[in-house]
Amino acid sequence: MSRDARWNALLELVGKHGRVDVEDAAKTLDVSAATIRRDLDQLAEQQLLTRTRGGAIAHGVSYELALRYKTGRNAPEKRAIGRAVAELVAVGEVVGLTGGTTITEVARSLAVRADLVGEGAGGASGQPTLTVVTNALNIANELVIRPQIKMVVTGGVARPQSYELTGPLASGVLGEITLDVAVLGVNAIDTERGAYVHHEGEASINRLLAQQAQRVVVAADSSKIGKRAFARVCDLSLVDFLVTDRGIAPEASARFTEAGVTVIAV
Repeated sequence: MSRDARWNALLELVGKHGRVDVEDAAKTLDVSAATIRRDLDQLAEQQLLTRTRGGAIAHGVSYELALRYKTGRNAPEKRAIGRAVAELVAVGEVVGLTGGTTITEVARSLAVRADLVGEGAGGASGQPTLTVVTNALNIANELVIRPQIKMVVTGGVARPQSYELTGPLASGVLGEITLDVAVLGVNAIDTERGAYVHHEGEASINRLLAQQAQRVVVAADSSKIGKRAFARVCDLSLVDFLVTDRGIAPEASARFTEAGVTVIAV
């Protein structure tokens, strides 16, 4: 097992259980305890967890895996969701994108969609065929080189865990614009509590994106459905579409539909 694969597995264990034990992790990953100790020391140096005697615990109360270590989780499902969400966007629209690995796949799908880059759409002429507004630095970095996309980035303070900009500077920009569609990445969603994320600052920006949009799409793989997270983004009354994978339970899909949300499972 490569170092990156071990690190991802260790962070998954900490994210799921809140802690990890050296001996247990060594057995689970089939490596030596010395290797696990070294891995945990290096992850602690990056402030991704906190070392303890015999293991490690989650770093901070709003613990969240760094984006670069989350990209491999449910990757095929996220790519499929990204393509499906991109198809809900029309040429010429203004799209708001939050951060997160699933929304990054949405951005990548928009960047290569044929009718956005072809001559008929105006992409070949160098004129933008789509406007994207985001508070995610990694998404802006990927899309800014695309001539068919007008890239608008909010201000704010960057969170290294998710590369998202939050705070009053971001709110100030979003309060002055309107969106055709907002695409939200969430950590949890259900019919009773609505959509949630782990960090209160990100929740505030996501909520504002939703409020400024004519329609709202939540993009979330089925592992997020029925789960709980710390900070509320919005209730389902603001959500028009839930795009997820086929792992969603039929009864859960039915409940979202009854709540007025169009469910697209890919």
